Amino acid sequence: MNSGSSRNVLGLILFLFILLTFWTAPPTLSGQENLGRGRITGTVSDETGNPIEGAKITVQSLSSKTVLEGISDKKGHFAVAGLGTGMWRVKATKEGFLPSQIDYDVKQLTRNPPIVFTLKKASGVAALAADEGMLKLFEQGNNLLNAGQVDEALKIFEDFVAKYPDIYPARLNIGLCYLKKEDFDRAETEFNFVLDKIKQLLGDLKKDTISSVRALSGLGEIYMKKGDLDKAVEFFKQAVEISPEDEATAYNVGNILFSHQQVDEAIKYFELATRIKPTWPNPYVKLGYAYVNKGEYKKAIENFNKFIELDPQNPEVPQVKNIIAAIEKLIK
Repeated sequence: MNSGSSRNVLGLILFLFILLTFWTAPPTLSGQENLGRGRITGTVSDETGNPIEGAKITVQSLSSKTVLEGISDKKGHFAVAGLGTGMWRVKATKEGFLPSQIDYDVKQLTRNPPIVFTLKKASGVAALAADEGMLKLFEQGNNLLNAGQVDEALKIFEDFVAKYPDIYPARLNIGLCYLKKEDFDRAETEFNFVLDKIKQLLGDLKKDTISSVRALSGLGEIYMKKGDLDKAVEFFKQAVEISPEDEATAYNVGNILFSHQQVDEAIKYFELATRIKPTWPNPYVKLGYAYVNKGEYKKAIENFNKFIELDPQNPEVPQVKNIIAAIEKLIK
């Protein structure tokens, strides 16, 4: 074959390669479909018109599982290429902002009009819901607190509140840390802050029963540790009034009243705890002791036996059985 023929053959091969490159259907990548030469562009800015840098642009085909991504530059501009013809869902996300999305009809042979995203600043619960890192950190704080690493947990909770001051229930965790450190003044400040915030925002403590009960119970614990049992009972009773379904609070009130020799009042709260949660053994043993104190021995035995039935492995069971035996001898 002469050199001229060789050049003609090479030219034909090159022509065929170029032709195939531009006119065959685009190959799929990693099982993706609906890829092509479509390209979208746009801008991302905040409500004041300032460009948002680093916004993640996710483009998902509505006819397949194909997903492409891009990111906005310093001027808020973005571009994503490689889209096939058809409907795509374009979404812009950025930490600290509410996400925004649009369903967009992409063309391959004509220019696609630019997309304009305006992201609203997220605040409060909405911002927190989008902040996975901070949520995980908050959970870590709870784990540290449960492990007795109070100072480390306190630092995490204080950082959380600094970033999300509107999430007032987080102040309960700070209050609990100070309570464990026996810094009662700071703990009381945190619990009172939560109660004041609920009244300010919602008008009634019953509109956030969980936070209200935790704050009031925290105040009750503070005054128990201070030795002011009357004040402690006052706070625990408020908690029970707000949430009559909270068996732990009712039980705590019963304990304080019993220690004050207010046996009849204590029985009311122990019985309330058993009605709320019939399978919880603790109130039954307390009722047993309360009825022994009143000389109502049959009721005492009945509650002691219920306690043993519900928690037969409890280390207090042998002592309770001895008390039952002594009572039975007494009433024969």
